Amino acid sequence: MYGWIWRHLPGNVWVRAVISLVLVLAVVYVLFQYVFPWAEPLLPFGDVTVDGGEGGTR
Repeated sequence: MYGWIWRHLPGNVWVRAVISLVLVLAVVYVLFQYVFPWAEPLLPFGDVTVDGGEGGTR
């Protein structure tokens, strides 16, 4: 897949590298701004149970 994207980008190697970097940054931006905030309530990371019962080390 990455080879297909690389072959379809315009320009020489340096232009392709810059365009690839911009594309990667755009994907990271979209993930952090839209996808991760949407998915956070669906993930179980906030369901932490800490047992205060007997048998723990102090």
